[in-house]
Amino acid sequence: MPPALFAGFRVSDLEAAVAWFTRLLGAEPVMRPNDDEAVWEIAEDRFVYVELSPGRAGHSHATVFLDDLDGFLTSAGMAPTTTETYENGVRKAIFRDPDGNEFGVGGM
Repeated sequence: MPPALFAGFRVSDLEAAVAWFTRLLGAEPVMRPNDDEAVWEIAEDRFVYVELSPGRAGHSHATVFLDDLDGFLTSAGMAPTTTETYENGVRKAIFRDPDGNEFGVGGM
């Protein structure tokens, strides 16, 4: 079995984070395993989740690489905070949730 991935973001306001990630990812969470978490499946066996943890909120970051970065950016429910292009042609769009957590999306 290929490895599964769970990338977590600690947040201070769970419902605000759920609304933000739902807008960014264009889908509702696939599960709410308890009162303090929400989970999205962004690819088979690859998940992003938010966890209510006010004292540790805003210090999380993850980057996913996509085959179709432009398609994601076109369909995302918001514009990135910043974008970067590296010397090798890789591009990265950075989104920041209400707590300042960084969700990066990269591609060629």
